[in-house]
Amino acid sequence: MGIFKAYDIRGIYGQDLTEDVFYRIARAYAKFLGGRRIVVARDCRVHSRPLFEAFAKGLVDVGVEVVDIGLASTPMSYFANGTLKADGSVMITASHNTKEWNGCKLCRADAVPISGATGIKDIERMVAEGDLGEDAAVKGRIVQMDVKADYAAHARRFAHLARPVRLALDFANGMGIAESAAFAGTDIAYDALYGEYDGSFPNHDANPLHVETLKDLQALIRANPGKYDFGVAYDGDADRAGFVDEKGDVIPMDFTTALIARDLLADSPGATCFYDLRSTKMCAETIEAAGGRAMMSRVGHSFIKQQMRENDAIFAGELSGHYYFKANFTAESSAMATFALANMVSKSGVPLSELVAPLRKYSQSGEINSKVADAAAVLERTKAAYPDFFELDGVSVDRWDSEGWWFNVRMSNTEPLVRLNLEAKTKSLMEERRDAMLALIREGA
Repeated sequence: MGIFKAYDIRGIYGQDLTEDVFYRIARAYAKFLGGRRIVVARDCRVHSRPLFEAFAKGLVDVGVEVVDIGLASTPMSYFANGTLKADGSVMITASHNTKEWNGCKLCRADAVPISGATGIKDIERMVAEGDLGEDAAVKGRIVQMDVKADYAAHARRFAHLARPVRLALDFANGMGIAESAAFAGTDIAYDALYGEYDGSFPNHDANPLHVETLKDLQALIRANPGKYDFGVAYDGDADRAGFVDEKGDVIPMDFTTALIARDLLADSPGATCFYDLRSTKMCAETIEAAGGRAMMSRVGHSFIKQQMRENDAIFAGELSGHYYFKANFTAESSAMATFALANMVSKSGVPLSELVAPLRKYSQSGEINSKVADAAAVLERTKAAYPDFFELDGVSVDRWDSEGWWFNVRMSNTEPLVRLNLEAKTKSLMEERRDAMLALIREGA
């Protein structure tokens, strides 16, 4: 079944993802996990409620107690998992995908994610083989709990504002609406775009990684010069956020990582912060200048969270707009990320664009995708051409100190694509090295 992905389960509702499939996945998950008390949350997609009912029935039939926290953001589901001492959690969502999609994110206790390598493939096999456990002699039950107020209070502890801050928020009709409850009672005020739940996403896709989805937020800020300190756009389940400055200009997500780390390190000097290996060198430089220990991570939330736990890191940021906090069970919190930027703006005495400006020091290629016949062969070619490579995630070469550039080449998990990220100290060097790498990648394509 094609719905079992590297990091979650996801498919088109009514085609490869149905209530019957979800029921079977629930039973397999319960047997795989061996848990007796599981948190289940859902986003606002039109079909999330019937999928919840099918998943809950599957758990109840095998004797599991379902803690139903209702409509919630993904960060809230992680918080509930940890604070309620559950054996696992399920978030019913398709994240940033369009309205036709749905799925779920699975965790163990303490919000430890279950990925393809750590259980999703096992669950897929169990579903395919009908290995779904026995009906329980005593069925489980569904217990409803509301964690929204507790999560908001938890996230609010990150607020250390020196003055009131006004934001523009684009909820895209998704779960950022729930996430924003954390701002109540603080010195953050906001004006909202698309602040009503609508799982058909009628205004635009809930995906801040695509710049076109930020146009309405940018327009609101630019139509009101001087009114907003910055803007935030959330994805469908609010575990990702994109930021724009007071001028409406998009802030690259690795720059956001650097700024959040700097804010957190003010209270935790010497702490470890991770940045994903596609990020600008300014991430490591900013973390170290703030007195922190900068460490490079793989791409993908399950890998990042594992590395954070192994190194007792307080924070990690990913180029896709995921921001991970030790304080939220080593998981995402868009509310905490927003507080961190608001703290900096309120204390600095300068607008966010001026805080971002020094980070625009080097020249980046951005992620460039190349369709190739044999992605593995491309990586082997790259290693042969650059014997000083390392393999944290794909193939990387770092000649920053000697020649002023670095690159990473990775294979897509799902498509015959190779992804290149490259950075250099000057634009001309970046373009020269980028073109050389693309020629190597696309050789014979």
